[in-house]
Amino acid sequence: MLAGASRPLDEDDDMMPSKRAKLSAAPDGLQMYLDLGLPMDEALKKSYTFFSPLPFASPDNDNESDGFVLGVDEAGRGPVLGPMVYATCFCRESYYSQLSSIGFADSKQLTEAQRDQLFAKLQTASVQQHAGWSIRCISPQDISHCMLRRTKYSLNALAHDATIQLIRDALDRNVRITKVFIDTVGPPLSYQKKLQELFPKIEITVAKKADSLYPIVSAASICAKVTRDAHLSNWVFAEQWLQNKISKEYGSGYPGDPKTVKWLKDSADQVFGYPGIIRFSWSTCVKLLDERAVKVVWADDEHAPKNTVGKYFARNGADSRPRSKFFSRNKAIRLASSLNQ
Repeated sequence: MLAGASRPLDEDDDMMPSKRAKLSAAPDGLQMYLDLGLPMDEALKKSYTFFSPLPFASPDNDNESDGFVLGVDEAGRGPVLGPMVYATCFCRESYYSQLSSIGFADSKQLTEAQRDQLFAKLQTASVQQHAGWSIRCISPQDISHCMLRRTKYSLNALAHDATIQLIRDALDRNVRITKVFIDTVGPPLSYQKKLQELFPKIEITVAKKADSLYPIVSAASICAKVTRDAHLSNWVFAEQWLQNKISKEYGSGYPGDPKTVKWLKDSADQVFGYPGIIRFSWSTCVKLLDERAVKVVWADDEHAPKNTVGKYFARNGADSRPRSKFFSRNKAIRLASSLNQ
């Protein structure tokens, strides 16, 4: 399973691939890098964004005024473990029909080998002249943090923000986007309206099953799926002592996958729960921890004094002090003033 960048960006760019990236053989003799912004031999603790090299001018295409079509899709929204990856693929409008003929389709309908092959084709020089791609890889720890914090940050809001960031990143890199196609998150009409207000100069289309309708979204879905699968197959546990002690046979990560259910049941530590690959905000995880982890009994403050913030400002028995005449005198003055008006 492969994931990677086509070639390094400028060395000053904080989104360039790691210098430790190594080329790997892909189907049809193609090659691509094994990592993106984060080496696969390091634990994925924080989210990151990566942009491929931008399409460059060539003798065959000197029309630099050509607009770009951009598609957005995700992989890993529903699983209880691993990252959620949002991806874009963008190409020149004049090249869109040719990109479509390469054979991009909904990543869920393709085999792993087919996805790798198509992802590798995006990294060939002939395609790079006209197309590029980007990913926003959101770590499971960041997902848990967002959804469990006091001020709720829903998965939909997280998804919307990732999409908006990727579009803005492309615009900031002077990719002249004229059309955007997006696989919807939530109601498509309200989502489309939200994006259209943010990007009024771009023609926005948000649709259900967009990855089956628009090849540019299909290409984005492949970038997202290959990246997520690569992280899972090469997962490095942040808890180093678990690296060789816990199975990686966790299946797809979806709560309905028997392999995932078995892994969740077998891997729950009675005291420490689960490693950081888990999204702790998922009800599946919460239920299993309630069933399998040691019960924690917190200090019972049921019989403790029912102090509230308000009680600190209220008079209470012998400790109360007489109210200063300042308040009553000023109250009388304000009342008299109001009567004279």
